[in-house]
Amino acid sequence: MTRPRLGLFTRLLEEASPADRYRFALEQISRADELGFASAWVAQHHFGEHEGGLPSPFVLLAAAAQRTRDIALATGVLTLPIDGPLRAAEDASVLDALSGGRVQLGIAAGGTPSSFPAFGRDPARRREIFAEHLGVLRDALAGRGVRGTESRIYPPAGDLGRRIWQATFSADGGRRAGEAGDGLMLSRTQVRPEDALDLPLHELQLPIIEAYRSALPAGAVPRVLASRTALVVDPEDRDRALALAEPGLRALAAGQSGFDAAGASIEQLVAVTDTHVGTVDEVCETLAADETLPAATDVSFQVHSIAAPHEMTLRSLELLATEVAPRLGLATGWEAAASLRAGTVGAGS
Repeated sequence: MTRPRLGLFTRLLEEASPADRYRFALEQISRADELGFASAWVAQHHFGEHEGGLPSPFVLLAAAAQRTRDIALATGVLTLPIDGPLRAAEDASVLDALSGGRVQLGIAAGGTPSSFPAFGRDPARRREIFAEHLGVLRDALAGRGVRGTESRIYPPAGDLGRRIWQATFSADGGRRAGEAGDGLMLSRTQVRPEDALDLPLHELQLPIIEAYRSALPAGAVPRVLASRTALVVDPEDRDRALALAEPGLRALAAGQSGFDAAGASIEQLVAVTDTHVGTVDEVCETLAADETLPAATDVSFQVHSIAAPHEMTLRSLELLATEVAPRLGLATGWEAAASLRAGTVGAGS
């Protein structure tokens, strides 16, 4: 069985200045590289400090490229209906050249509907625009003429077009990603039916993976990223971690229809938001019950929606790499990162 590769997903929501937020993210990516994480993923959000704080992921990842050696640098995700696909192709290609071929390009029809009008986009047309922009992106990365011209992007993108990932919440989305031969990105949480609030996350996501794998072209190597929320702490910090988790998890749980987020206990909040928080033993136990992970090729961990301070996040990364990953059989080290760049199955220590 393939060993999923260990990845990091940044938060960028600390109570800090923009400069400090970006510094924290760069320090976390650098530390993850030192610890043998195979990938680092950053989300894109436009406008406002409470949605994620990073409108320009390629800029941050270019800075990370200069501080790291092996770790893959990934968008998770680029909101393609908003971004100009030709500029996205150019930026991704420059970043790939700067980083020595370490870019993974996660995209989605996403994101926050209120962001679309400022860019002259109708959020109701986001899937239609996504399909149009994805065609332009693929043509540009493949070195074909752009928009009916002979123009081709510089620098050439090489095989970057084969390192696209699509994010989705549905089996139909998984099928489309599979048919295209792209990677599949799965969320850290997913809304349940009102009559099945205790449904394990893997029961919602395994059908998406099956639809994806069934649709892959013959000979295509599957790429499945499962994002998860995890904050791993030393025993003496467990109570503090739960206290830090409570406000963010309660706010996240309020989006689950039929769930009494206001009256829920911290244990109920942890369960309904698919959060893994606690000591090494506790996190290993809950992650081991998640049947999505063995079906994935990559697992990325973020502390969001927990408002963990920077130092606690760094310690969590260390515990994930040195304690959790070996116990769960997650691949780490330069071989794991190299296998991701090559588009092959996981390998590593």
